[in-house]
Amino acid sequence: MTDDLIDIVRLIGSDGIGAVSFTKYVKKFGSVSAALSAVSIKKTIMSLNEAREEIEDAQKKGIKIISYQDNKYPQKLLEIYDYPPILYALGDIDLLNYDLCVAVVGARNASIGGRKLASKIAYDLTENNVLVVSGMARGIDTAAHKGAMYAKNKSGPTIAVLGTGVDVIYPEENRELYADIAKQGVVISEFMLKTPAQIGNFPRRNRIISALSYGTLVVEATEHSGSLITAQSALEQGKDVFAVPGSPADARSAGPNKLIKEGAILTQSAADILDEIKKPLKERAKNKDVMLLPLDKAENNVNISEQYEDVFVPNEACEPAKDTDLLQHIGFDGVEIDELLRSVDMEQSKFFEKLLELEFEGVIVRTAGNKVVRVK
Repeated sequence: MTDDLIDIVRLIGSDGIGAVSFTKYVKKFGSVSAALSAVSIKKTIMSLNEAREEIEDAQKKGIKIISYQDNKYPQKLLEIYDYPPILYALGDIDLLNYDLCVAVVGARNASIGGRKLASKIAYDLTENNVLVVSGMARGIDTAAHKGAMYAKNKSGPTIAVLGTGVDVIYPEENRELYADIAKQGVVISEFMLKTPAQIGNFPRRNRIISALSYGTLVVEATEHSGSLITAQSALEQGKDVFAVPGSPADARSAGPNKLIKEGAILTQSAADILDEIKKPLKERAKNKDVMLLPLDKAENNVNISEQYEDVFVPNEACEPAKDTDLLQHIGFDGVEIDELLRSVDMEQSKFFEKLLELEFEGVIVRTAGNKVVRVK
């Protein structure tokens, strides 16, 4: 525990101090300690004991606190004006400076097809030495993390950026996922320990997701989704935005379709992303060591999804939902009834009763192949 780290924690932990004001005060007064002294005249400053307790608590939990002055701090974050002065990290912090990452984000109430595609793309990206970054939310984020970890013989790394304290698991249903990411990859947050889930925190964390990444892929999202905030952050940071198109009748396709209209790269598979980044990735592999396998050893895997189709996608990526709203899991492109049953938390008798109701209402129709398709 150094005096510099204590001062940084005290300043960023003080009332009314955020990432931008932190940097402004440090530049104005020349150092963190000088800024702390100057700010203390007008603001309530985190006490010395509180800062020490925060750092000690992190150490006890195996959590590393990385300040912007640390050489382990992700250099890509320093390129944005509102970089977080500290990051809390649980897991392999070397991944934070991995050379090539892609963010995969999307709807929390994602369709089964959307989750499977996100998992599939994340798997293929990881197989091709691209590190997947997401936010550990339910839906697309969860599927992306699981697809990434299923790659590399079920040892693929991934980065989860939380909108809570790094010791707070949200949503609670992702407790096991959290543990797996901490073991196989790294979980990070800019928020103090024990910070609960708060609406305003999630848009803030989105800038970190995009800043760590070469580009951001949006799989499903409504027009006012937080995923579009991540995409907007990527654009502001000069990064590529990728988007999966969808049916105009599905509200979850409105966000990606809008992005594509505005110039985002239409994406149907990992190959579409790899085509954009293949050249710089090859150059990086030649010029420096990479933490995953060199690209030239994995180059034949660019179209791996065509070989595997859906079989490699882990079932957990389409885990049972915590709600019983069948309709949100039925897309306009249809879903197999057996798969739908596995993907919702309902008794079988209740499931078929609800399915029949939706048919009578004319909202869905049954088609060949034991599938149901949403029609309105």
